[in-house]
Amino acid sequence: MSKKPYYITTAITYTSGKPHIGNTYEIILADSIARYKRMEGYDVFFQTGTDEHGQKVELKAEEKGVTPKEFVDDVAGEIKRIWDLMNTSYDRFIRTTDEDHEKQVQKIFKKLYDQGDIYKGEYEGLYCTPCESFFTESQLVDGKCPDCGRPVQPAKEEAYFLKLSKYADRLIEHINTHPEFIQPESRKNEMMNNFLLPGLQDLCVSRTSFSWGIPVDFDEGHIVYVWLDALTNYITGIGYDCDGNSSDKFNKFWPADLHLIGKDIIRFHTIYWPIILMALDLPLPKQVFGHPWLLQGDGKMSKSKGNVLYADDLVDFFGVDAVRYFVLHEMPFERDGVISWELMIERMNSDLANILGNLVNRTISMSNKYFGGIVEDKGVVGDYDDDLKAVVTGTRDKVAEKMADLRVADSMTEIFNLFRRCNRYIDETMPWVLAKDEASKDRLATVLYNLVEGITIGASLLSPYMPETSEKIFAQLNTSMVEFDNLATFGNYKSGTKVTEKPQILFARLDEKEVMEKAKVLMEKQAASVKAANAAVEEDTVINIEPKDEITFDDFTKMQFQVGEIIACEEVKKSKKLLCSQVKIGSQVKQIVSGIKAYYKPEDMLGKKVMVLVNLKPAKLAGVLSEGMLLCAENDKGELALVTPDKDMPAGAEIC
Repeated sequence: MSKKPYYITTAITYTSGKPHIGNTYEIILADSIARYKRMEGYDVFFQTGTDEHGQKVELKAEEKGVTPKEFVDDVAGEIKRIWDLMNTSYDRFIRTTDEDHEKQVQKIFKKLYDQGDIYKGEYEGLYCTPCESFFTESQLVDGKCPDCGRPVQPAKEEAYFLKLSKYADRLIEHINTHPEFIQPESRKNEMMNNFLLPGLQDLCVSRTSFSWGIPVDFDEGHIVYVWLDALTNYITGIGYDCDGNSSDKFNKFWPADLHLIGKDIIRFHTIYWPIILMALDLPLPKQVFGHPWLLQGDGKMSKSKGNVLYADDLVDFFGVDAVRYFVLHEMPFERDGVISWELMIERMNSDLANILGNLVNRTISMSNKYFGGIVEDKGVVGDYDDDLKAVVTGTRDKVAEKMADLRVADSMTEIFNLFRRCNRYIDETMPWVLAKDEASKDRLATVLYNLVEGITIGASLLSPYMPETSEKIFAQLNTSMVEFDNLATFGNYKSGTKVTEKPQILFARLDEKEVMEKAKVLMEKQAASVKAANAAVEEDTVINIEPKDEITFDDFTKMQFQVGEIIACEEVKKSKKLLCSQVKIGSQVKQIVSGIKAYYKPEDMLGKKVMVLVNLKPAKLAGVLSEGMLLCAENDKGELALVTPDKDMPAGAEIC
């Protein structure tokens, strides 16, 4: 009987730089699911890769003095190196600069244009460069990008658009009738309430303000915008052809069983991507899972903070499978997970070295000591056997139940509960006591057989998550992985098998003080590197922004700028980003709300002379009336600084 197909993808990693451990978590998570599905008997196709076009890449390449292709070749190579280092079993590593992908993207764009789903127009909106996304005013959060929290800039250019509104009702119906489509459910509620139900604006799918992308082959100067380019990798990578000549692989594996992505790009995968597929008359993926983030102990990892953990550095400290264990075990289903040096050392010493490593080592050592390494089932049943066997044979179905809901951390907990039960079984049966009594020899042999069988089943279940460790255990026990159908049956291990004479220590205990000292050196080196890079940038940094349309002097005179003096300031209670200032301008006082809470404390604002746009139409921000705008400058990190007069000027002085 042929195997049932299973197609799993990760988001393709953006080639802006080396991925940190939070980025790497996704590929490890996907790999564990793919391996588990193979163990269940599925014919799995696992795709990952890199997203290589866009304005950010073009700018970074320019900074380094190389071509965009040279830049992405280097970064994609580094990403693939780390994916391989972490022992991930992907079937295709697709790059959006691959010729077969680029050709199909052009054909898809033309097909959607010819059938009227893409049309030409002009875009004027608020643009976030880091996210390469346009937003409406209503979608902003405290006036900033709803995805990354950075400032947005007004932008206007000729562009092609995808008719999202045409398919919105159909997508809403699909989401409502397929509750499994968006997981976890909290992500579904977010998409429905924040985007779909308020009404969709058509999606900009081409750009003219930069050139690094796939050309629209029927309109010179336009390139295909990142999301139509990047998202379609899920079908181009398995051989989709919009002319009707799709490969056998595509016909076998589409629709995808699972798109595994970060929660920050759930909107693109559950709104834009399904509508693209509807326009192509293709079935939607069965499930999109938006996983939470893996955070450093002191918050979100950031290169600018110098607190980034990289997979290869962690592997140098702990080993590949230990790192896989950390990131998979410490990530809750819906909430963000936390990783820290202290926690990794604790898990290494308690879970890996003690619970698992010590169990395997003790069992093999006792088999060698008492029976010359021969493990035999003598069938002498005693107390505790039934409970041990019930735990061992019951673990498979518990793991399967957790994995059906993608609760990977919970499934690993079930497997380690099996190992804990084996350790308790040693304490209960006390083999060292049985060994003193010749009459108990067959009972001792049975106890050791039961332990080896329990370890073998546990290692088989562990193999999707820690494949190298499982292989090491099988090698030391002189056996192989138990097939999935037999994992609920006790007695798979062949009686009379000889285990290794010299058991290998799977995980060595670590000295916390020694590791923390080495980690401190590593993080200080990283922070110094960041500081040096920032200092070099600060020496001659210039920031280029997209030019706006020229205005006349009459246009300028419509805006009234004056010096204001802040006489009172307080935090806006309903907002994490807003301050409310009372600003004296001449003889009047205006109330102005500004998104500068991250950069100024209310008490620091008092007495400041600032530049104010006075005649801005009043509006409510977070329920508080704002009657103007404080002018700020913004650097390339999105940090804000109030614009103040160079000399002391009276409140109300005109800025002209």
